[in-house]
Amino acid sequence: MPSRERNMLWNYLKELVVKRKVKASLNTEKSTTDNSTIKTVGLLIDENYFSEKQQLIEGVIANGIAKENIKVVVFKNKAQKLISENVVFCSPKNLSWQGGINNEAVKAFIATDFDLLINYYDIEKAMLLVITQQSKARFKVGFSSVDRKLNDLTITSDAENYQVFIHELFRYLKILNKI
Repeated sequence: MPSRERNMLWNYLKELVVKRKVKASLNTEKSTTDNSTIKTVGLLIDENYFSEKQQLIEGVIANGIAKENIKVVVFKNKAQKLISENVVFCSPKNLSWQGGINNEAVKAFIATDFDLLINYYDIEKAMLLVITQQSKARFKVGFSSVDRKLNDLTITSDAENYQVFIHELFRYLKILNKI
C-alpha cells in the first residue's frame, strides 16, 4: 500500500477511535452551567467548511462582547504555523490516538475559563469534539447537528449562514439573562 493511502487510512482510524472515546465519556459527564453573564468568549471554528471567521467575530463584537475578550481556535485539515494575537490554528496532526492534544496554544484555550464557548462546526471531527469536551467554558453553544451532550444550547442552522446563528444565539442569551 502506498504511503499516502496508508496515512489516509491511519488518519481515518484515529478519527474513529477518538470520536468513540469522546462520545463514551459524554455519557458519564454531568453538565455544570451557571447563571453568570457573558463577558469572555471562546470561538472554535472549522475553517474547512466555513471561511468567514472575521465576519463571525465581528457579529459577536456587534452584540456587546469586547474584541480583547474573544479568543479563537481555527481547525484546518492542513497544518498552519500562523498564530495571531487572538487566533490559534490547529490540525489533525495535533491530536494523538488517545485524544491528547500536542499544541500548547490549544491546551491554553481549553484551560481558559470562558463564560461562553461557541462551537462553530456542524460536522463532527475528533479534534473539535475533544476541544469542546475538555473546554473549561461555563456555557457551551453549538449546532444541533453535533451531539447534543457536548453543548448546553444548540441552534438549528447552517454553518454558512452565520448571521442567523449569531442572531439566534444572542436572542437566547438575552432570554436566559446571560447578557
